[in-house]
Amino acid sequence: MEAVETENHHGQITCGSLLEQLQRIWDEVGETDEERDKMLLQLEQECLDVYKRKVDRAVKSRAQLLQTLADARVELTNLLSALGEKTYVGNPEKTSGTIKEQLAAIAPALEKLWKQKDDRIREFSDVQSQIQKICAEITGASEPVGSPAVDESDLSTKKLNEFQAQLNDLQKEKSDRLHKVLDFVSTVHDLCAVLGVDFFTTVTEVHPSLNDSRGVQSKSISDDTLSRLAKTVLALKEDKKKRLQKLQELATQLIDLWNLMDTPAEERSLFDHVTCNISAPVDEVTVPGALAIDIIEQAEEEVERLDQLKASRMKEIALKRQAELEEIFAHAHIEIDTEVAREKILSLIDSGSIEPTELLADMENQIMKAKEEAASRKDILDKVEKWMSTCEEESWLEDYNRDDNRYNASRGAHLNLKRAEKARILVNKIPALVDGLIAKTRAWEQDRGITFSYDGVPLLAMLDEYVMLRHDREEEKKRLKEQKKFHEQLNKEQDSVFGSTPSPRHPSTKKTAGQRANAAASRRLSLNVHQNGAKSVNRDGKRESRPVAPLNFVAISKEDAASHVSVTDTLSKANSIRPKHIRPRQARAASLVPSNRPGQCNCSHPAMMPRPNIASYVTSRKRL
Repeated sequence: MEAVETENHHGQITCGSLLEQLQRIWDEVGETDEERDKMLLQLEQECLDVYKRKVDRAVKSRAQLLQTLADARVELTNLLSALGEKTYVGNPEKTSGTIKEQLAAIAPALEKLWKQKDDRIREFSDVQSQIQKICAEITGASEPVGSPAVDESDLSTKKLNEFQAQLNDLQKEKSDRLHKVLDFVSTVHDLCAVLGVDFFTTVTEVHPSLNDSRGVQSKSISDDTLSRLAKTVLALKEDKKKRLQKLQELATQLIDLWNLMDTPAEERSLFDHVTCNISAPVDEVTVPGALAIDIIEQAEEEVERLDQLKASRMKEIALKRQAELEEIFAHAHIEIDTEVAREKILSLIDSGSIEPTELLADMENQIMKAKEEAASRKDILDKVEKWMSTCEEESWLEDYNRDDNRYNASRGAHLNLKRAEKARILVNKIPALVDGLIAKTRAWEQDRGITFSYDGVPLLAMLDEYVMLRHDREEEKKRLKEQKKFHEQLNKEQDSVFGSTPSPRHPSTKKTAGQRANAAASRRLSLNVHQNGAKSVNRDGKRESRPVAPLNFVAISKEDAASHVSVTDTLSKANSIRPKHIRPRQARAASLVPSNRPGQCNCSHPAMMPRPNIASYVTSRKRL
């Protein structure tokens, strides 16, 4: 009952109730006051100790809370500094209130900053890992193990941006290097294809990662790989250049040998893959296998085979070149001793004193010089040809004029009439043509310091002789015209004295002017001015004058006829020394002055002089 009474009405035990209970117990026991005071003092001391302990604990707890608050504030400051945040939206501005209130206010901010710090550390770690990896790829070092250390004292956005910028630069450099590597690999692939070299073996020797079986991003981009790739490309390009140069030399030799031996197109087409690149630049040769070793060896074998074949056909080739040279000289009317030249070539080949290539090169040089010489003579030769053709027209015109039936209405008469009109125009231009030819020939001789010869005879001498003959012919025409007038007057006087006597009608010889169209093929080979008077050249080189008279002049008196017997004998002798043979190139030479043909001229056309031509002039000069 007593224990129950010590509780208050709320059922709680209090110090007062306990003290009252203790007093009752002391009373029942009979404790003295001293004992009671002593025990009360002891109780008071124990209570003080309890309070003291509680206070100490409270003080300590308060100190811990204050330290925690201070640490929280320091942590907040450090986090803001590390994250580069000058201010923070969640930073509590309240610094009053209880300690716990202050701690409760600062805790959310710390929680957010700690989370932000962790995120920032992960970002830094990721960026630094990528930087470390790319740097290792560039330097060629092995990839680092583990994550890089992150400096937690500076986790600012500025620092992160710096790392990010560095990473971007490294990524760009990596991309550029990767493109360089891919370009090098592509170039190596193309060069290997052209050269016929194994691509995989070549790039694997540079770095195993360059094989196409690996991904693009896994290819090595190190400085060493780029350097070795560049050296490989340079070596392949140099090899390509040397092979192309070798192949072009072989192609040139093939073409020269083909041209020498007249190789048919079918056989040449077998090496089109060799000759197609004879003048191609290095960069344009992109066909796979175009410069493979087997292609070059095939071309070398063909050149060697043709060289051996050329040695056996050297005489044929050399004589062919000599024939080409002779043809050039023949067209240019330059005289050479062909027999001696051919004998010399054959003797050189038989003796072996000269290499076949040197002989052919010398002959090619002679052909080139002959072509240059022929080109320099072309203008003059064209004028000579024009002069000769004009003389042919002049000869035809004189035959046409001697034809009594030229105006008859016969077949083709109108064509001959038109031709005669054109021929008269050409004949009138002969003096100017000859003067121009002489001037051009003299200029050519002065420029070169040599004589211009036409089939071995000086052209100026021929032209001077022609001018002299033409002048003498004109003079003879005048003399015969006067002689004709004299005989006509004499006949008139005889008719007046003895009476007119009918003269027998001579049968007219019908000959159309068209019969002279092809007269060049059968013209007389004579430039001998010994005929019909004019001036001639004897064996001593002196000119001598002889009497001139027309061979066909028959309408003169017997007294006058007797006076011309010596003239006829002289002309007969002149005809007897006419050259009988002419070389093939001289067969086409045109007659230069109209000739006298007995039986084709009546007395109305005087002074029918002999027709000199170039071919006979050449022959006569040589005989003299």
